Amino acid sequence: MEQRVRVHRVRLGGSEVRVVRSAPGPGATGLALRDDGHWLSMYADREGADRLAALWALAARSSRSLVHLPLRNGPAPRDGAGGGEPVALDLVLLHHSLRFPTSSWKEVRARLGAGTPHTVSLPDDDLPDPDAVDHERRHHRTYRDRLGFDVAAHTLFVVGSSTAFREEGAALRDFAGRAAAHRRRYPASPHFCVELFPGPRGRGRTRRHVPGSLHIEYRDDRERTA
Repeated sequence: MEQRVRVHRVRLGGSEVRVVRSAPGPGATGLALRDDGHWLSMYADREGADRLAALWALAARSSRSLVHLPLRNGPAPRDGAGGGEPVALDLVLLHHSLRFPTSSWKEVRARLGAGTPHTVSLPDDDLPDPDAVDHERRHHRTYRDRLGFDVAAHTLFVVGSSTAFREEGAALRDFAGRAAAHRRRYPASPHFCVELFPGPRGRGRTRRHVPGSLHIEYRDDRERTA
């Protein structure tokens, strides 16, 4: 998995914040993220699904960086779910050990500047196969490697440990690898998706009233709006 990124360093108080920002190039519109009120909805084409999985794998490795995907301008399908007007969001992936205050993100984002271009190469199997994840561990009371969600400054923050990103990323790897083939094989039933949850499943909203699920749906180029 190879991704073009830009690395930014911003002084915040007495510390430095390192932001790794996705830089897929002009015309890349393969991802969109919306807060539909009841849940969070992401739409991905084949290129977008691959990019999301790659940057998710990068986040699992990058315990000292915020991985930023600027998605607010990504076109979303007109038939997206939700009863009200969806709110467009960016995405930031970060480790809880950073203790980054999400309320500071607006200030950090405004000061990112041009950054320094980099190309990041990750092994194709950097995220595990779903069959390699011990899902039974998640039912133990002592299990702590869960993702957390927060929303600030029109940005969804997904927060977790390296283990949480890798284990949840297994589903993203499977989604990216199977989505296009599923659509070709089952054209009469085209819906193909994956869902990620903060904390234990079944919570309608988090303590900060953020929707309690992220629904990622595959959409090809013909189904995106302009």
